[in-house]
Amino acid sequence: MEIRINGWDAGIRFSAGHFVPRHKKCERMHGHVYGINAVIVGEQDEDGMILDFLEVKKTLRKFANELDHRVILPGKSDLVKLEVGDDVQVRVGDKRYTFPTTDVVILDTPNTSAEELSKYLLKRFLEEVELNDRITEIAIGVDEGPGQGAFARKRL
Repeated sequence: MEIRINGWDAGIRFSAGHFVPRHKKCERMHGHVYGINAVIVGEQDEDGMILDFLEVKKTLRKFANELDHRVILPGKSDLVKLEVGDDVQVRVGDKRYTFPTTDVVILDTPNTSAEELSKYLLKRFLEEVELNDRITEIAIGVDEGPGQGAFARKRL
C-alpha cells in the first residue's frame, strides 16, 4: 500500500533561483516554482493508516518555507566557489554573483538540479520524521514546474 502527497494540489510549493553549471541553457541564473511530492510505501496499521498525512505535509511545508524566495546554491561543488561573510560571493566560471546572506540557502549538495534537490530533501525527511517499522520505502520528488521533476527513493 502507498500514500501519495502531490505538492501542486496540496500547496507544497516554493519559488527559488538557481543555476546548473555546465548545462547549456540552465547555467544562467534562472528560477522555478517548485513542487515537493512524496510517496510512502508500507503496511497499514490497525486503524488503516501507513503514516499520518498531516505529519508528512507539515514536514514538506517546512522544507518549502526554508527554500521559498531564496537563491539555492550548492555547497559541495567543485565548479561553484562560495565565500560567505556579510554577503555571499559566488564564482562560477567567468561569472560573479553577490547575494545578501539572508537571500541564500547553501545546500549540502554538488549541484542544485531537481535530482540533487530531491536527494537532499529525502535525506532531511528521513532525519526529521519518526517512521514506524511498517514503512518499507520513501520517495521524495521535486518538480521544476508541473510535469517535470525527479524522485529520490530509499528502501528501508
